[in-house]
Amino acid sequence: MLRQVAEGVLVHESEFVQSNAVVVRGQDGVLLIDPGVTGSEIDCLANDLRELGQPVVAGFSTHPHWDHLLWHAQLGSVPRYGTARGAATVRDRLSDAGAKARIAEHLPPEIAGQVPLDLLGLITGLPAEMTRIPWDGPQVRIIEHQAHAPGHAALLIEERGVLVAGDMLSDVLIPMLDLNGTVDPIEDYLAALRLLDGVAGDVDVLVPGHGSVGGADQVRARIGQDRAYVHALRDAQVPSDPRVGPNAKPGWEWVSDVHTGQLRRLAQRSEHDGTPG
Repeated sequence: MLRQVAEGVLVHESEFVQSNAVVVRGQDGVLLIDPGVTGSEIDCLANDLRELGQPVVAGFSTHPHWDHLLWHAQLGSVPRYGTARGAATVRDRLSDAGAKARIAEHLPPEIAGQVPLDLLGLITGLPAEMTRIPWDGPQVRIIEHQAHAPGHAALLIEERGVLVAGDMLSDVLIPMLDLNGTVDPIEDYLAALRLLDGVAGDVDVLVPGHGSVGGADQVRARIGQDRAYVHALRDAQVPSDPRVGPNAKPGWEWVSDVHTGQLRRLAQRSEHDGTPG
């Protein structure tokens, strides 16, 4: 299941929307970022790590969406981290007894009943001043921003030149804004892209939350593509973007519906209070 993308960094791609789990080797085990998605896939991932003699020693969730909050008992009872804001959002969303049942009810049909939710979202928020994951492996820098979800984090594995981008910089998914109560989701996204642009020169391998792993040449190309899409969204223009419309990758035609929905919601916000999205 695991493919090495850099020294000591491996990726598993799920069948569900090309979701990427990232494994980083440390001194005594591995850091596991966003494991998923089905129970059988996570079981297989745990087995692969056991065969490699690499126990999981820590986990990290890049943001508070269900497919990035998964875990399985076979991965062990270890610290699972996220940003403070991300963890607070998880606690709030899972605070009532029916939250997991609602998530299960709304899972896509192709994975319904296959996703382990028992250990969903048991995340410890790291203090805002802590800019690196506390573990015994390579330095992993936390780049927090507010695009896509509250407390979203990209991770830069500095010694390996790997950027784990969370739900950004995908070759198949367009930027999906956080439109739930945010003041200026367009500027939030553009600000996040500026942060990623600031580290792009240090990146040799890009791992998006969903989609294909990219090389150094893809980092600024995808930042530019995402920025152009957000500008088009802001200006209510038809984006010149291969991820939307007739040129979309087969099986990803639904991304055009996401785009249409974002246009509609941004227009409604502007009509309601005159905000720029």
